[in-house]
Parts: sequence; structure tokens; C-alpha cells
Amino acid sequence: MDFLASPEFWLALGQIIIIDILLGGDNAVVIALACRKLPPAQRTKGIIWGTAGAIILRVILIAFAMTLLALPFLKFVGALLLVWIGVKLLAPDEDGHGDVQGSDKLLAAIKTIIVADLVMSVDNVIAIAGAAQNAGEHSFLLVVLGLLISIPIIVWGSQLVIKLMERFPLIITLGGMLLGWIAGGMLVTDPVFANPDKWQWMFKMPQSDVVKYGASVAGALIVLAVGKFIVSRRTTGGDAAHG
Repeated sequence: MDFLASPEFWLALGQIIIIDILLGGDNAVVIALACRKLPPAQRTKGIIWGTAGAIILRVILIAFAMTLLALPFLKFVGALLLVWIGVKLLAPDEDGHGDVQGSDKLLAAIKTIIVADLVMSVDNVIAIAGAAQNAGEHSFLLVVLGLLISIPIIVWGSQLVIKLMERFPLIITLGGMLLGWIAGGMLVTDPVFANPDKWQWMFKMPQSDVVKYGASVAGALIVLAVGKFIVSRRTTGGDAAHG
């Protein structure tokens, strides 16, 4: 237990807590968006099971964190998935509710949570793994503590966001745009763009805050535009069908 007296241990743990607070909010938004249409009795189940599945995947991701960091096109594919999820949240499928069982809705929400968290947790996982390495032989303990700390942050945060969305529907639109923002930032930091010398055939993208923020803004606007376009097409089609 001597490690408890080590400043490095507590410094690393503090870094992990800050990382979870800063990056866990995005996951809370996704969970809230995915569960917002579930009956109140199923929301807690969706949040708990979705978060549990996401945490299990995080353990696996951390085990391969440094390898994942070097994989080309990982963040590129993840960015495309986030854009797709963001558009789906702004323009959800209009399935009939009569033949859909509650359990189907619950499973769909859980699936959305796990997929979104898997994509969005890459930076979170790598940051936690990097911070934990500062504690040497106790790094695995810090990883476990970091995951345990992230659970209440994500669960409590998502429940709060659900309540806010019921009162302020604009949050749904902002949540979808947030996914687009994250997607843009992920795309331009993919290794094939960040280290173009290793992939001579790739387009050389300048790495700067201006480029990253520009890509983030573009991602947010793309999600908003595509989502609104799909909704307007459905509205126009519905009016024509009833005309």
C-alpha cells in the first residue's frame, strides 16, 4: 500500500478524473439522445446496460490503446460513424410504434450507446492509458479506477441531459451537431493525415488548431444540414401523400 503515499499515483489519478469529466460529457449526451424516446421505466435500464457495454469495450480498447493510436484510418472511419449517428439523432427513422416491442426499442438504444461510445472513447481511452503510465507498476489499478470513476459521471450526466432535453428540445439539435464537431476533429488527427510522411500517397493536411477547429465546425454544419434536409424531405413527402 506504499503506492498510496506516492505523489505520482495521486497526480495520475487526478489527471484521469479530469479526463473523464472533460470527455465523459460527450458520451453522456449520446446516451441521453439514444434513450430519450424510451418509456421512463426503460430509460434507466437503457442507460445502465448501454454504459455497462461501453465500459467493457473500454477495457478492451485500453489494452490495445497504443496500437489503436497508430492504426491508419481508425479515426477517419470513426468520424464517418459519428456523422451518421449525429444525422440519425436529428432525423430518426419514423417506424410505426404499434408493432414495435419495448424490448426492441431498448436493445436499439443500447446498441446506439455502445457503438457511439466505442467510436468516441478512442481519445478518452488513450488519454487514460497515457496518464496511468505515470504510475509505473500500478498503472492497471489506475486504469480500473479511471473506468469506475467514469461510470457515475456518464450515468448521472445522461440522466440530467434527458431531463433538460424534455424541457429544451433544441438540445437534441445541439447534441447532433456536437457529434459532427467531434467527428471533424477526429478526422483531421488520423495518423494518415497527422503523419503524412509515412503515407506518401495521402493528401498532406496541415496540422494546426485552425485546421482542426475548421474541420470541427464543418462536421457540425454537415450533420445539421443533412439532418434538416432529411426531415424536410420527409415533411414534404408526407404533405404530398396527404394532399
